Amino acid sequence: MNARAAWVVQVLVMALAVGGTGLGIRSMVAGAALRLEASESPAAAPKKAPVIASTAEVYYCTEQMKTVLRRVLTNCGLIGGGRRGCQPGELRQVAAIDDADFNALFKPLDKRAGILLFDPNKFELDPGARELAEKLWVDQRGASYFFIVGRASPDGPADLNQKLSHQRVNSVLFGLQERFKDPELEQKVGLLWLGEEYAQLGPEFCSWQSSRPGVDCDAEKINRSVIVSWIDCRL
Repeated sequence: MNARAAWVVQVLVMALAVGGTGLGIRSMVAGAALRLEASESPAAAPKKAPVIASTAEVYYCTEQMKTVLRRVLTNCGLIGGGRRGCQPGELRQVAAIDDADFNALFKPLDKRAGILLFDPNKFELDPGARELAEKLWVDQRGASYFFIVGRASPDGPADLNQKLSHQRVNSVLFGLQERFKDPELEQKVGLLWLGEEYAQLGPEFCSWQSSRPGVDCDAEKINRSVIVSWIDCRL
């Protein structure tokens, strides 16, 4: 693959303005190229690295986590610029991230991250998901990197789940762009789209804050989701 794209963790309050916004974002997501083909990833000019967080590091910023984080940021585009995002094969082969690394990176974010839940075979943000994504984006606290990590349950064909995972990530990204109009937003956001084959979340993640509080939760529902979070570690 050519230059890496910034990805999308664990891993952001105001609702999106109504009156055409939902339809516009749906059209953007549905029409967006998946950007997974090499032919769709021309070299891009290097982006300026985000400003490193000035706040004190939190308890989860261990050397192990920093090692994993540095590999992901470098190979998925946040450091060095380029094509945005990482998919599962790239994480394993290029960033050398396995399931244990993934859990090491995101499990400690239980107090920082939120989980946006989706209906089966859907990628549109409902009002609760939009509100939680915007709330977490505003809660930056001096952090430099914001992760949007798309998930998919094992239900249905693998290629469809991979597509849904990517579309869900795009829904969050486009929604934040539409709401905040921040010209530097893409320099702060890392994208990760994971299908059914990578690090399925266990039911313990049901205890995290989610876009549908009070709704019955199980492993299948929690994997039909997007994790959003700032990460406060200094590299």
